[in-house]
Amino acid sequence: MRLIRPRNQTDSASARHWGKKTLFQTTPGFGRIGEENAFAVLARATELAQQGKDIINLGIGQPDFRTPDHIVEAAVKALRDGEHGYTPATGIKPLREAVAADIHRRTGVEVSPDLVAIVPGGKVTMFAAILMFGEPGADILYPDPGFPIYRSMIEYTGANPIPIPIREENGFAFSAEETLALITPKTRLIILNSPANPTGGVTPKAEIDALVKGLEKWPNVAIMSDEIYGQMTYDGLPHVSLLTYPETRDRLILLDGWSKTYAMTGWRMGYSVWPKPLYNNIRKLAVNAWSCVNSPAQFAGLAALTGPQDSVAAMVAEFDVRRKLVVEELNKLPGFSCITPKGAFYAFPNIKDTGFKAKELASALLEKAGVATIGGPDFGILGEGYLRLSYANSADNIRKAIQRIGDFLGSNTR
Repeated sequence: MRLIRPRNQTDSASARHWGKKTLFQTTPGFGRIGEENAFAVLARATELAQQGKDIINLGIGQPDFRTPDHIVEAAVKALRDGEHGYTPATGIKPLREAVAADIHRRTGVEVSPDLVAIVPGGKVTMFAAILMFGEPGADILYPDPGFPIYRSMIEYTGANPIPIPIREENGFAFSAEETLALITPKTRLIILNSPANPTGGVTPKAEIDALVKGLEKWPNVAIMSDEIYGQMTYDGLPHVSLLTYPETRDRLILLDGWSKTYAMTGWRMGYSVWPKPLYNNIRKLAVNAWSCVNSPAQFAGLAALTGPQDSVAAMVAEFDVRRKLVVEELNKLPGFSCITPKGAFYAFPNIKDTGFKAKELASALLEKAGVATIGGPDFGILGEGYLRLSYANSADNIRKAIQRIGDFLGSNTR
């Protein structure tokens, strides 16, 4: 007679099997996906704070300002007005029109709203662009040190990640000559970022001019220009958008959004401008992956672009004050040297003379000094010997944090 066991019983062989290995296997790409360690540092800083430790967070890259009230109220109104449903996959038309108008206001460039895609944050544009061009055997160039998701997604696709060196001696701007020298017939996409994370570098117009000129020899190479910090430059330095170059418009993907400019990181609001042949690709990706950006957030984004811009100017002015403070204070620390960042809200001090490895020092500062920073290697191979500090924190906290770093270095010499 055959014995039928109840469904909720499991035989020991099966249990042992599940305890040792799974019965399924994911694709190799998932084993190549990296991390953005800023979130790991944030989680550890939060854990330590919950344990009662006083932590000053100079690690996470988000403005410490509230989203302006008129933007918040626009989302609330949209909810009350019943804007609860799906929108077109690439965003509501008034918002795409507002993006095009804002780009024209800031750059003088005419952009069709029909080439604008509203997406849930900046990373989506990175992922989409890299997914369109990345495959085994292809090369994709990206900045190093640079935002870690670039390399992570390139490796996910199986393409070869080719670092573009971002050097301190160049003011953390990319070199057109070095970049062009890396291009081969296998190159499919170049990723550029200015103003830059993590360095705060801004690439001069002369270098961008030279790069665009050199790219004439490589008409099949696409460009993704990450300009999410485009409204955060200092000392009267203008932001030079790749959109202003007609020579490359037919292969340029522009990444921008609301997160940094309007202190809207948690709203997950980004946009991108695409060459016409690629626009249907991003629309189909939206349909398959995220359907659309949530409707009330889109109305908030509309209010941000069409409403008063004084909050943007005020926030950048405050960042400028902190920028000068953080550079002055960091350069007083033993073993530290810090050039003045020209954009974004990051300082990237050189810590090689401290005798510490960067991630070792970042970990010790968090655990022992109560200061969260990010080790340079989390941004690439060339990040060793540097720390990233976000000055999106109060001036008082910046002073306290750097004092703690100094106290730590004074009692932990190498």
